[in-house]
Amino acid sequence: MNEQNQKENRAEKLTDFGFSKVKEADKEKQVKAVFDQVAPKYDLMNDVLSFGMHRLWKQYAIDRAEIQPGMKVLDIAGGTGDMSLLVQKKLSGTGEVWLSDINHEMLKIGDERLKNAGYHPYVLTCDAEYLPFPDGYFDVLIVSFGLRNMTHKDRALREMQRVLKPGGRLMVLEFSKPVALMRPFYDFYSFKVMPFLSARQDKNAPEAGQNP
Repeated sequence: MNEQNQKENRAEKLTDFGFSKVKEADKEKQVKAVFDQVAPKYDLMNDVLSFGMHRLWKQYAIDRAEIQPGMKVLDIAGGTGDMSLLVQKKLSGTGEVWLSDINHEMLKIGDERLKNAGYHPYVLTCDAEYLPFPDGYFDVLIVSFGLRNMTHKDRALREMQRVLKPGGRLMVLEFSKPVALMRPFYDFYSFKVMPFLSARQDKNAPEAGQNP
């Protein structure tokens, strides 16, 4: 198979985008477009769609990460910076916090949020599949509801492993399949309630499954 055919096959390959399928070659562009539109309302949408529960989930993930003063922490797909802010509080002004995201509009909000809180983080627009850091640089990596938006999750996870120190921690906060008893309620909320609430918040809001 020649190189041209390989490129065409990659362009036609389908991948997940919320609960729908899109061409693999188009996913990154669609993710950027969606989050460019919802960035100013993203935190409000998370509060509404999760009834504020996302704040508890994120605090739990930070506590489990066992972040200590002096550590280097990378917040991948960190968007509006709520996780980075929690990390900064754990570090008590020491170490390094890198807030990264593929979407510049989200990062602008995150950067402003952290600076308003008195912190001066490193802010970087980058693709999680190509992290611009040396091997073994970070003590902790955090991905909060961002892994599903990555086109090649296997490639992104390999990059995370590469930049993580031996014995370091990768914290991935993400939805999973509910137990059988909860499945009807979960599906009703995901496919009916969330799209309805999202539509009321913003006509360009991500489809069901994209928040928080």
